[in-house]
Amino acid sequence: MKLFSFFLICSLATLTKCEVFTALVDMEDLLDTEAVLMRTLGSYIDAQEKRLDSLKRLEGSKVNTIRKAAEYAKEHEEASSDISEYLNNPINAYLLVKRLTSDWHHVERLMQDDVGRVFIDRIAGYRETLKFPTDEDLNGAAVALMRLQDTYHLKTNAVASGVLNGVQYSSEMSAHDCFELGRQSYNNGDYYHTSLWMHEAMDRLQQETNKTTTREDILEYLAFSTYMQGNVKVALTLTNELLELVPSHQRAQGNKVYYENQIKSVPVRQKKGEDGGDDVDEAQYAVSEKETRPKRSNDEVPEREMYEMLCRGEGMMSADKTSKLKCRYTTHNNPYFILSPIKEEEAHLNPNIWILHDVMNDAEISTIKRLAQPRFKRATVQNYKTGELETATYRISKSGWLKDSDHPHVSAVNKRVQAFTGLTVDTAEELQVVNYGIGGHYEPHFDFARKEETNAFKSLGTGNRIATVLFYMSDVAQGGATVFPHLNAALWPEKGSAAFWYNLHKSGEGDYLTRHAACPVLAGSKWVSNKWIHERGQEFLRPCGLTLDS
Repeated sequence: MKLFSFFLICSLATLTKCEVFTALVDMEDLLDTEAVLMRTLGSYIDAQEKRLDSLKRLEGSKVNTIRKAAEYAKEHEEASSDISEYLNNPINAYLLVKRLTSDWHHVERLMQDDVGRVFIDRIAGYRETLKFPTDEDLNGAAVALMRLQDTYHLKTNAVASGVLNGVQYSSEMSAHDCFELGRQSYNNGDYYHTSLWMHEAMDRLQQETNKTTTREDILEYLAFSTYMQGNVKVALTLTNELLELVPSHQRAQGNKVYYENQIKSVPVRQKKGEDGGDDVDEAQYAVSEKETRPKRSNDEVPEREMYEMLCRGEGMMSADKTSKLKCRYTTHNNPYFILSPIKEEEAHLNPNIWILHDVMNDAEISTIKRLAQPRFKRATVQNYKTGELETATYRISKSGWLKDSDHPHVSAVNKRVQAFTGLTVDTAEELQVVNYGIGGHYEPHFDFARKEETNAFKSLGTGNRIATVLFYMSDVAQGGATVFPHLNAALWPEKGSAAFWYNLHKSGEGDYLTRHAACPVLAGSKWVSNKWIHERGQEFLRPCGLTLDS
């Protein structure tokens, strides 16, 4: 019954906008939705069985429906045994959203009869209480998997097999699961990933006894995406193959003529010899050329590339630099820490980045998560021209804000920040709590406002963000590091610890070396909270300087 129950949800998906893919914690409610729909679909299947038994020509459809229902029921049982653990795997999270969106359309067509409409109407009655993923969630989940694939250099076949960085996390994808990833990439104009996943779908289709998609559907997307990548000859071959299967395919007929004209208009190139042999395999040539490219020093690596390298644990600081870093117990001459000194670790020098261990306990973490979740909204960034907050594809998470009066645990954390930084939090922003979604990330950015961002923080009236305190409220199985591309530094989430750094020089100028990013979460659920400390009130706590390096 799981096939139908998953799918029924999204017949109502457009009724509400959840953006569940932006926070894993929000996706946990989808399992409750599924359970309700499974019970409803059980009744539907019972009613249909009586009708199908009398129609021998529908016997195959009946068997397939029951088999699929049993497969999905087994998957639902596995997910329900440990919802958080199940959703910590981005492949499971994507497949859950897929089953609740695109797959449903097929089932909905099967249910367009008198019996089915009764049950669809019954499901409609749940729209006020159940959480529905949308097509945007499906696209966001698919894009997240592409992001993980690119950032962590994951092989398509490995991801489709449920393997992430050598660790088996889930069962294998079907041909249709791979097809849907390719289709979503196609809709986004990403023809590179379209080709990768359509090829994988084709390979898996050939191995399937019970086919989950069709060869002609795959060929249609694969042919055009191949053409869009510049390989006209292969695109023509694939189109001809499609026309053998569906001779009346109008789009393929038009594309065939177009591709043939394209090929005729391009002069034939030969190998270096004069024997008129086959053309050089340009794709293979390009790969070989890339592989033989000389290695560059870290100073020559573009920011985006360095960001992704650091996410993979590559391009880190030299041994000469790391040998100078120290760990210590310290009180910062504050009576608050006399009985329990701070465990302070240097992560980078000049600019200084510290990691403070065991500065948030489990009870505080639990309270802060519980209070923040009902307030979660899609995380935003500030438009540097208007100063307005807006969502962005380069920041995938949800956040909520907590103040001292919300709970003594929040107040205690804020006081602790003031104690170990030596800065007042009276003018700081409220505590922001964040949960990252499927492949959740935040690309390289500054925490401080640059000179041209004249509207940033204007409404607060507390000046620029002088410092950042970032609490890690969960361990992360793979990925999720905080990286500083211009410092070759990476901080890996450790529950209960916090990172601290100054965003501004003592002169008040922004420190551009503090540009940082949150790497995509490969496996696990990443919870953080941050305290942005502002300039006002710090005049005698961090004296000003006249030079940038003072």
